[in-house]
Amino acid sequence: MTTTVGDAAAKGSAERASHGRAMLAPTGERAGRANRTALGEDARATAPLESHADVGPDDARDPVALLLTQAPSRVPELVPIRHGRMLVSPFTYFRGAALPMAADLAATPVSGLRVQLSGDAHLLNFGAFASPERSLVFDLNDFDETLPGPFEWDVKRLAASFVIAGRDIGFSAKAQRTAAAAAAERYRTAMQDFAGQPVMGVWNARLNVKQDIEQFKSMIKARQLKAAEARLAKARTRDSMQALGKLTTLVDGQRRIISAPPTTVPIEELFSDVQADAIYGLVNTMLARYRHSMQSDRRHLLDQFSVERVARKVVGVGSVGTRAWIVLLTAGDGEEPLFLQVKEAQPSVLASYCGRSEYSNQGERVVAGQRLMQAASDIFLGWTRSRGPADAAERDYYVRQLRDWKFSVPIERMRPLSMTLYARMCGWTLARAHARSGDRVAIAAYLGGSDAFDQAIVDFAEAYADRNERDFAAFREAAEHSRIDAVRGV
Repeated sequence: MTTTVGDAAAKGSAERASHGRAMLAPTGERAGRANRTALGEDARATAPLESHADVGPDDARDPVALLLTQAPSRVPELVPIRHGRMLVSPFTYFRGAALPMAADLAATPVSGLRVQLSGDAHLLNFGAFASPERSLVFDLNDFDETLPGPFEWDVKRLAASFVIAGRDIGFSAKAQRTAAAAAAERYRTAMQDFAGQPVMGVWNARLNVKQDIEQFKSMIKARQLKAAEARLAKARTRDSMQALGKLTTLVDGQRRIISAPPTTVPIEELFSDVQADAIYGLVNTMLARYRHSMQSDRRHLLDQFSVERVARKVVGVGSVGTRAWIVLLTAGDGEEPLFLQVKEAQPSVLASYCGRSEYSNQGERVVAGQRLMQAASDIFLGWTRSRGPADAAERDYYVRQLRDWKFSVPIERMRPLSMTLYARMCGWTLARAHARSGDRVAIAAYLGGSDAFDQAIVDFAEAYADRNERDFAAFREAAEHSRIDAVRGV
């Protein structure tokens, strides 16, 4: 018998409500390998591997209506920008449509094997950045939607993103399937590897970008390899000093964030009717509360800096409309910069389908999920609840560095082979993240040694790409008939 989250919801809702949280099941390290293996194998009776090809029913869906439910909690003048960015292509629509996909996934077969989900594991939410030890690492890098849930949901969103992006680029159907299959196959085999490793081995595993490229040197053309290495070298220059030169200018000897409305607006321009002292007082209060979420040595480091300038900055696609600030802090003589991003955290799109978070602060939910899933997290990562500038309501925020060697792959420059290799990197990384939080032995046993799961995921990815194109067409029609407001080209 195949069950969906919707079927299981009635059974589990009372238990979730009594705890008021969406909890991960214990990983069962002490339960014994045989019992954990049996748990995974038994799950196939509920959700056979082949059933993961199912995308769920297509009738009575209204993805546009779902997306519109997100608008009231966002900055009104920015919502049309979000819609405009989603209208660029089926892939940009997919990036912003995590909520409709969560609703769709809730109607598909569910394994019952829970992990900490990214909730938005598409291919552009992986990338390179600096570890605290100042090495370049590759990992998941977006956790706005993170919440415990069925492991396969992240795998399905990842695989679908490769098919949808491949269509945007103009790859053949075979190349699209190959990339999606590579992500699923690498996830499965990596999980099997992690199942045989000790807990500390899994916890300390990380993908080294340069080493991974070395493995495929013989398969990549010299010019493509040279371009990849150049992009990695450039990533090391993307830090607060580089951001200082790009985002600020000197005016009468004073450092100012460059105004580029509506995407970057200095706080003094945004709230010109409010005294600057009052605005910066609120910003300092917000950061003081954030400071308490950090461990003591990092609080000491933060205390070396003071706030200089603040601006609102529009970022991403799906996040557009949530409140996001960039804060320039300086130390020493004022020429040692630190850029922080203070970003509003709203409830995860998964909450209606997986149960609400155990954390009352949505910023803490994001930070806790990130620390659990990433091999190495930003040293300035933290959370706060505070009034924002000229905002009467208290809101939840998380804080991180704006740039710290951050690098995302330029998908428009990809070739079929490089996309397949990248898909393998993403599949391994996602498996490592899930193995840290879920029962890796049970998941590995569930996935098995054949390619049945891989093929089902590829079939799902192709079918969901078709659905995504229909949803994109409906979204575009909604814009043409003024059901939604959209501003393009921003």
